[in-house]
Amino acid sequence: MWHRFARLFVIKTKFEAFLVIYGLGTGAVERGLHYLDRFPGVGGWLLFAVCPIAVFMAGARILDSIDNRPW
Repeated sequence: MWHRFARLFVIKTKFEAFLVIYGLGTGAVERGLHYLDRFPGVGGWLLFAVCPIAVFMAGARILDSIDNRPW
C-alpha cells in the first residue's frame, strides 16, 4: 500500500519534471520579491538573484536524473 502511495511522488517523465521546475521557479521568484521588499537595495537584489539560480541547479539535477533512467 505504501509503495503505491510513494510512486505518486516519483517524477517519471520530462513533462512532470518541467511542471515541478516551473513550480519551483514561481516559488523562487515569489521568495525573491519578498526579499526585495524586506531588504531594499543591493542586498535584496543579490538575494533575489540567488533564488532562481538555485532553481536552475535543481532543475538540471532533476532533468539529469530523468535521462539516466533505464526505462
